[in-house]
Amino acid sequence: MRAEPVRGRPVRSGTGRGRGYLRRRPGYAVLAALLVAAVGSGCAAGTDSHTATVTGPGPGQGAEALAGQPGGPAGNAGAAGTRAAQAEKARLAQAARAVAAKKWGLASTPLAAPVPPAVKPHITTREGFEVEGGDDSLPPVFTTVPTDKKIVFLTMDDGDDKDPELLKMMSDLNIPYSAFLSDYLVSDDYGYFKDAQSRGVALNNHTLNHRYLPGLSYGEQKQEICDQQDIIEKQYGERPRLFRPPYGNYNGDTLRIAKSCGITAVPLWSAEAFPDHMEWREEDQDLHPGDIILTHFRGKKDWKGSMPDLVRAVMKVITDKGYAVARLEDYV
Repeated sequence: MRAEPVRGRPVRSGTGRGRGYLRRRPGYAVLAALLVAAVGSGCAAGTDSHTATVTGPGPGQGAEALAGQPGGPAGNAGAAGTRAAQAEKARLAQAARAVAAKKWGLASTPLAAPVPPAVKPHITTREGFEVEGGDDSLPPVFTTVPTDKKIVFLTMDDGDDKDPELLKMMSDLNIPYSAFLSDYLVSDDYGYFKDAQSRGVALNNHTLNHRYLPGLSYGEQKQEICDQQDIIEKQYGERPRLFRPPYGNYNGDTLRIAKSCGITAVPLWSAEAFPDHMEWREEDQDLHPGDIILTHFRGKKDWKGSMPDLVRAVMKVITDKGYAVARLEDYV
């Protein structure tokens, strides 16, 4: 089958630089200890181990973020005490996040995402990203999730750099992210991503060997996609629903094969984050509600910075623009 041209690559603007990142600052052990003592089990109770997002609004988030969740306006008067207690736990959890932000050198405390919707939004393929002969039965290809909330989604590709500091940092900050893994980079240390999974990170498919899929035969594409499905299921006990083609390139065969081995959605990205700048797909070079942000598991051998440097930089952009990071799998 002929490979159709695909508009899957990001716009490389080269602008958006100048957002600095801060180095980690020591000296918060006493404050952290006091907050841990105050929060106790409350911090854990304010966090879902699968969603890895703090329940309850953070600074800059209005009361709307509490609607429909513990402590919010919904519910009956008999549950007021429980709601108040849970709201207090959420407040303490956000206070603990503020301590972690100082520990890891973030410019400001990340905002807390609102509770996910009870019903996930209906997602369709973005205009211009269709394949020849495709229809609504194929997994949708998209760069933004439909929502009116000021949330974005952080995704990390490949799996090359396996920095233990990243796992600690993201757990301390309670920032959700989704991993899209290529086996040729992951197979030397499956345990690293098992640890990430235990911390709430969803592990998704990015093919076996990160090849340019439209240039492969049907059989070769099937091996790249479906064999990676099997490996992730074997290693981590869950078969991925989400798939990201390498370089954002695909054709009709890609989507039909992905569907055949369990893929239900193909999230691409609206922006790409680096330790020293952002690159944008959209002409306005800005974030929008529901945008998916791409970055990679890389480090100083590829970048002018480490994975923690990357997180500090991208979170400065996200937080400065008034956005919180939500968990992609809660919406897709």
